[in-house]
Amino acid sequence: MLQQVIKHLDVFMVANFTVLALVVAIVIDRAIYFLGRGHINSKAFLEQIKRLLAANNIDRAKKLCDASSAPVARVAKAGLSRAHKGEAAVAQSIEETMVDVTPEVKTRIGALWSLANIATLLGLLGTITGLIATFEAVAFAAPAERQSKLSAGISTAMYHTAIGLFIAVTCMIAHLILSAAAKKVVGDLESFSLRLENLLGESAHGAPGGAAAPPSDER
Repeated sequence: MLQQVIKHLDVFMVANFTVLALVVAIVIDRAIYFLGRGHINSKAFLEQIKRLLAANNIDRAKKLCDASSAPVARVAKAGLSRAHKGEAAVAQSIEETMVDVTPEVKTRIGALWSLANIATLLGLLGTITGLIATFEAVAFAAPAERQSKLSAGISTAMYHTAIGLFIAVTCMIAHLILSAAAKKVVGDLESFSLRLENLLGESAHGAPGGAAAPPSDER
């Protein structure tokens, strides 16, 4: 199969293999993100922060956040940094950080759908140009060679269609898997930010497990 593909290699097939290389690069990049630096157990992380706040050790909680570049850690760091300024400041800081980190989770995933369309169209272009070249060759070929030239030309054209569709399907499957992973991360992030905001609010009001807020100067 590979030998046949190489045999029919031309500019459109090279372009489609370039698209395939881009798809593989995106999938590897996102897999590293979701399984590596973007991955963190939000529930366990929140429990660690809760224990540190219960010990009135907010500095260690911030250092814990600095140890990871995951979106959850960055949101937590933003909330902890404004914990002494009141609930409104905490909520605003968390919301601003959420706006910053959410696009990072979805980076390049949307491009896969466009690459699927490009691969299909490149395959179609290769098929059409192959058929045009085949019919022109058959028109001027000797009668004894027409059948073989027609078969070879149609075979080349169909390889373009097959390669284009294969790459397009690969793009779509990768898009579905990565989109589902991104939605899960965003959902966990939103849930974490809400629980963190409530936790810091309780700490500010001197709830059990939190530090008491400083007395107000108002009379």
